[in-house]
Amino acid sequence: MAKTSKQYDDIVDTCRSLFINKMKDYGSAWRILRLPSLTDQLFIKAQRIRGLQKNNVRKVDEDEFSEFIGIVNYSVMALVQLEKGVVEQPDMSLEEAILEYDKHIEISKQLMMDKNHDYGEAWRDMRVSSLTDLILQKLLRVKQIEDNMGKTLVSEGIDANYQDMINYAIFAMIHLNNE
Repeated sequence: MAKTSKQYDDIVDTCRSLFINKMKDYGSAWRILRLPSLTDQLFIKAQRIRGLQKNNVRKVDEDEFSEFIGIVNYSVMALVQLEKGVVEQPDMSLEEAILEYDKHIEISKQLMMDKNHDYGEAWRDMRVSSLTDLILQKLLRVKQIEDNMGKTLVSEGIDANYQDMINYAIFAMIHLNNE
C-alpha cells in the first residue's frame, strides 16, 4: 500500500498544480456554481472519457488523463460547495482554496486507504474503462440524490460519491501512467 500512497500523491500533485494555476487565472469564480452544475460538468467529462475509450477518431486533441484531472478537481470543488455553500460572488483567496483542496483530498485519500486495506487493492486488476463506468454510475446516483433534494433512505450521501469519484479517477490515472 506504500506504493499506492506514493502513486496517489504523485497524481494529486499534478491535479493540485492545475487547480492552483486555474485559480491564479480565474480566481474562485467556481464558487458561484450550484452542485447540479458541478455534477453536470463532471458528467460531461466522464461521458467524454467514455467516448474517447470507444471511438477510434478524436477531433479534439485532449486525452483521457486530462479529463480525469478535471474529474478530480471538479469533485473537490463540489465537496467545497457542499460544505461551504454557494455564493453569489467569488469569495475565496488562493490560499484558502488550497487549504480546502488539501483538506478534501486528504479525507478522500484516507477513505481510499481504508477501502484499499479492506479490498486488497482490487482496483489494480480493474480496467480504466471499468473505472470510468463506476464514475458515471456515481454521477447518476448523485443526480438522483440531487433530484430527491438530498434525501436518501439507506444510501451514503453525496459527499461519499464525490470522494469515490476522486479515488476512481486517480486509480485510472495511475493505470494510464503505467501503460
